[in-house]
Amino acid sequence: MDFDRVKKLLEGIQDGTVAIDEGIERLSALPVNDLGHTQLDTHRALRCGFPEVVYGEGKTTDELLEISRQILAQHDRLLITRVDADAAAVLCESLPGAHSHPRSRMVTVNLPAEGTGEGLVAVISAGTSDWPVAEEAEITARMLGARTAVRRDVGVAGIHRVLEHRDLLREARALVVVAGMEGALPSVVGGLVDRPVVAVPTSVGYGASLGGLTALLSMLNSCAAGVTVVNVDNGFGGGYAAALMNRTGRSDACTAPEMAHGEQSA
Repeated sequence: MDFDRVKKLLEGIQDGTVAIDEGIERLSALPVNDLGHTQLDTHRALRCGFPEVVYGEGKTTDELLEISRQILAQHDRLLITRVDADAAAVLCESLPGAHSHPRSRMVTVNLPAEGTGEGLVAVISAGTSDWPVAEEAEITARMLGARTAVRRDVGVAGIHRVLEHRDLLREARALVVVAGMEGALPSVVGGLVDRPVVAVPTSVGYGASLGGLTALLSMLNSCAAGVTVVNVDNGFGGGYAAALMNRTGRSDACTAPEMAHGEQSA
């Protein structure tokens, strides 16, 4: 149950349009709904503004379906990450409005349209091979209410490709910069802007990239100020952090919107 629904429920009890017993029944699922296999945090949207995001890897299709239906019973949107193709197909057949994003392995319900939302989160990927992680960041930020813009394949191997997007970089409230190999792109972007940069290392690269460890250490050692780093291939974490940063400066920034999430369900 999210902030707006709790507020309306309490107002209904106050003005007599909702009986006290009915109000208690509606609130009875707070804060945890025990599904047996999962302890679903039904209080997440009220605390953090966004309901629990479902981490799909390791869960059965039946478990994902039950969790998804329980979330959609109380919320308008749903975000599932790391979903395999077979489970995604079943979810899309079973959940009205569900859409699969095969490249980033995500399933969404009621993903806001491109170009809508508030502020601007720019998602920049160094190479086309980094795009699965970058797409995860972009979809996450959009689900949390941010307007997004994406630029693909603008890595430092051709520095002119970065510089031609300077206007967009400076317009964004927050940037997610995704790179593998040596992980240099976030430092370059951080030196061009006065906005927070969320660096996302990817596991893209040859042997000495060590599954993304080289990029991670490079980003952690960035000499550019204002660069924050998340874990390897964690596009979700990068997009979520940038979406929260995007909200800063709003007059109602401390008021929980319809959707905005804390940690993922394990």
